[in-house]
Amino acid sequence: MTPQNLPTKVILCEVGPRDGLQNEKALLSVDQKVELIEAIVDAGAKSVEIGSFVHPKAVPSMADTDIVAQKIKRVEGVEYRALALNLKGVERAYASRVTKVKVTVSVSPTHSKQNSNATPEEVIKNFVQCAAFCRDKGIELSGAISTGFGYEAEGVIPLEQIEKVVRAYLELGVTEISMSDTTGMANPRQVYEYMSMLRERHPAVLWTLHTHNTRGMALANILAGLEAGVTHFDASFAGLGGCPFAPGASGNVATEDVLHMLRKMGIETGFDFERTMTVARRAKELTGRSDSSMLRIPPSEIK
Repeated sequence: MTPQNLPTKVILCEVGPRDGLQNEKALLSVDQKVELIEAIVDAGAKSVEIGSFVHPKAVPSMADTDIVAQKIKRVEGVEYRALALNLKGVERAYASRVTKVKVTVSVSPTHSKQNSNATPEEVIKNFVQCAAFCRDKGIELSGAISTGFGYEAEGVIPLEQIEKVVRAYLELGVTEISMSDTTGMANPRQVYEYMSMLRERHPAVLWTLHTHNTRGMALANILAGLEAGVTHFDASFAGLGGCPFAPGASGNVATEDVLHMLRKMGIETGFDFERTMTVARRAKELTGRSDSSMLRIPPSEIK
């Protein structure tokens, strides 16, 4: 793949306020979450996952998402999205003026059974009401496929297994789908092959790549995604977070690391790099994390 095949611009969704903070031991206050969300928008983020509308006992760090959604300063042109797992969560998201709701299903039967006591197919059937509600209220619904590249109990997830979930999403009218490397098991060759095939088979779908850096391959996997034609990616300031329902799946790829790589490659993101570094440092300060991204030198010294 030659450089001219790479996109000149990509869209990064900042998932730190949700996927980043949900797996951290430190519980931030509403004002601290609002501070981070508004700061990353000021840094250039056009899409932010502000939290999740799930049961507070399941994810205590997301218990105040309704209040956070009410307090943030809304900026025109910015997509404020959130995760929901059922109709009640979608209704809460709508009441909180979220502009896009994301539902997710684990393509791994083992992981799905462990966390929802249901098969992937059964989980998606529960989204029928969610899809109908979103259509009725005129809000966007997107879908995510977690453990999309592998799960420890089963190893590599076959592409045809993923296809079943994709077709189920399409039947619901969902045409924006995130392929999530929840456990950080993906490798660049697999990412290139999977995303190339999925884009070829489903050209009408807007594909997003969501990577974790659990095994240190997130940036390489993003490059493979770029070469496969993917232009939408998720990242978390300071590399915070992971999945509380997948032990060991720590560490989303850091937004500042992705920005650093992309700007060196001449790919536009719309983010201000130094402002993003400031947000990352603040996120580390609030959560007590210090080693969650690769960039540890002042932005003024990064050429």
